[in-house]
Amino acid sequence: MFLSVFDMFKVGIGPSSSHTMGPMVAAARFLDLMRASPFRFAGLRASLHGSLAFTGVGHATDRATVLGLAGFVPETYDADAAETALAEIRKTGTVSPEGLGTLAFSPDRDLAFDYDHKLTGHANGMILMATDAQGDVTLRQVYYSIGGGFVMTEEELAAGKDTDEGTPVPYPFKSAAEMLEMARASGKSVAAMKRANEISRNGDARLRQGTARIWEVMNACIDRGLASDGVLPGGLGVKRRAKGIYDALMDERGMNLTAPHTINDWMSVYAMAVNEENAAGGQVVTAPTNGAAGVVPATIRYYLDHVPGASTAHVEDFLLTAAAIGGLVKFNASISGAEAGCQAEVGSAAAMAAAGLCAVMGGTPEQVENAAEIALEHHLGMTCDPVKGLVQVPCIERNGLGAIKAVSAASLALRGDGTHLVPLDACIETMRQTGADMSEKYKETSLGGLAVNVPNC
Repeated sequence: MFLSVFDMFKVGIGPSSSHTMGPMVAAARFLDLMRASPFRFAGLRASLHGSLAFTGVGHATDRATVLGLAGFVPETYDADAAETALAEIRKTGTVSPEGLGTLAFSPDRDLAFDYDHKLTGHANGMILMATDAQGDVTLRQVYYSIGGGFVMTEEELAAGKDTDEGTPVPYPFKSAAEMLEMARASGKSVAAMKRANEISRNGDARLRQGTARIWEVMNACIDRGLASDGVLPGGLGVKRRAKGIYDALMDERGMNLTAPHTINDWMSVYAMAVNEENAAGGQVVTAPTNGAAGVVPATIRYYLDHVPGASTAHVEDFLLTAAAIGGLVKFNASISGAEAGCQAEVGSAAAMAAAGLCAVMGGTPEQVENAAEIALEHHLGMTCDPVKGLVQVPCIERNGLGAIKAVSAASLALRGDGTHLVPLDACIETMRQTGADMSEKYKETSLGGLAVNVPNC
């Protein structure tokens, strides 16, 4: 099993990797399918199903689908160009993706939110269609946005093509048990094994440049969030809080009366800064999703700014270790809130961050596995119930608490020798089973929990 660090950590846009980035990626794939077809097309249609329908407006799924069909992709997304394109599409009722000419597509008429027909493959389903001059559908494809910006067709999902099984890698662990056995046999750390796998596929230069870019974008996102105030879009009236908290913390620095627990506020504010940026539609890195994008960068920033002896030279090891754990969770369970609740998003992110921090603080592979297990175990059962379908409440604060749990888990693991009762594999399987048993109301549909009990929902 090989899932690249660049699959787990993707530069994209907010507010959601599954509901914003995924539909945009699906649209790009459909345009490529059209370009490869011998048919001539005159128009486009789309329908959103399951969670993509129920929370689609709050997650900007409709907007992402429209822009994707116009040729926009997350990696090169330009906010100003997108606004101009949306205005033109609404005015003309057409899109003009490269190589396909002008196609009829009116968002009000041709983009449907289908609340009644859930597609069978995954909670995040969408159907994209191309029509001829008479309006008849001549090309149709079902796509599933399975979390973290990953997209699969109906056929790919049925065939189980969720991970890259191409050229063999040196350390192809599919479980935590296999990971630990390979670490013992090779004498290598989790990061070293993951690095060897990455280099075997993509080369050393791309790995170094790519991981540096990931942290650059993560760190810049934190800084933007710490410097920005105002009210987040969407209608809830949620005020940005990170800047105010950060300014107060900076004013208190060096004061003898600062309580020790204030360090929790630093962890939280870094995460909240990222998730406020995400909620505003800014540039973020999936880690492993947008809804959980603050946990890993907040934990790295905590390490760099507050841990004696920390070094940016260790950030690559942090990211590689975190990606290894995230890959195990995705392969054996889920990172999708629509599939398994927030335990699959913030829970997975906390496990990744705990493992990464434990690794860069000198933890053994056994301690790393223990750290990941502790963090995930104490998110089990967490629901996904965003108020008004927006990635704001409870998502922003939840990332802060996820970072705190990640640091606590790493610290506890480092206090032991790596032996513990519950294996990470058992915890991941428990998360999968819990997600399968969880009511649909609590899996990113905004039909239960806080989403129906907060008055301005």
